[in-house]
Amino acid sequence: MRLSGALHTGLGEHRAPLYGRLDLTLPVHPFTPWEAARLLPDLTPADRARVYGILGGIPMYLSWWDQTASLTDNLRYLACEPGARLLTEGELVLATEAEAGEYPRAVLHAIASGSTRHNEIKDAIRADPTRVLDRLVALRLVERVQPVTESARTRRKIYRLADNFLAFYLGVLARYRTEIDAGLGSVILPVLEDSLDDHQGPRWEGMFRDQVRRLAAAGALGEQIVAVGPFWTADGHNEIDVVALAGRSRTPVLIGEAKWARTVSAPRLIADLHRKALALPDPPAEVRVAVCAREHVVGATDDVLAITADDIFT
Repeated sequence: MRLSGALHTGLGEHRAPLYGRLDLTLPVHPFTPWEAARLLPDLTPADRARVYGILGGIPMYLSWWDQTASLTDNLRYLACEPGARLLTEGELVLATEAEAGEYPRAVLHAIASGSTRHNEIKDAIRADPTRVLDRLVALRLVERVQPVTESARTRRKIYRLADNFLAFYLGVLARYRTEIDAGLGSVILPVLEDSLDDHQGPRWEGMFRDQVRRLAAAGALGEQIVAVGPFWTADGHNEIDVVALAGRSRTPVLIGEAKWARTVSAPRLIADLHRKALALPDPPAEVRVAVCAREHVVGATDDVLAITADDIFT
């Protein structure tokens, strides 16, 4: 099974042979970046990040990646030939995890196309998506995201594809499926590669948040970290990739930004982050800053938390 447990397969449903006999439901989640790294030992951390952004944490997908071949050759074999594995798997995921009825495919396509708010999705599919969204969130195909400083009752929620592979398939690859099956994969391949950086940006931000949560769980960010997530203001400005809150007062103790760039200049991002931090509710007088780049963070002082793919994929 890919992302689901026995109950999703129907084994534990009413009138099923095993109904009432299952005494343990164990969710099986995709690998984290640092777990996925163990399946990609021959790649550099930066290349592991690139592969993880495309395939996510499903071990089977990661095992398909030829670590002795280039990114171009892997995409040619896995995505740009008729019947290629990623083309076939994308349709299989939609057929099994988002089976017919209640518009699940339409909702996933709408989110992949940029409709991230409830009303936008409703307009895109011309139906109320509430039940479908709840189900896709439960399947971990979609995640419901809100500013980390907001309560659960906030209306400032957006929806994004939680699964990296599904985001790659629906957001990048699926639009070329017909032409690839018709034999145009070799000329589509460069276009596919040119689209990767746009795809990787939001995925890299997710990896950054995963790493901050990992550090928080290990006690490396101080005590009583109670939430880690993104922040943005109602007007859509002042976006911060990571805010960590501490204690019952939920005080911001860390703010951070990730750039899908090989090298990032820390001073420029830090100044911008401090400006954005003024938009936080009850902005603190002092807050630690984290900066994330693919390979190098330059100009960071000792009090700055510099994070690279080497930290995340180790």
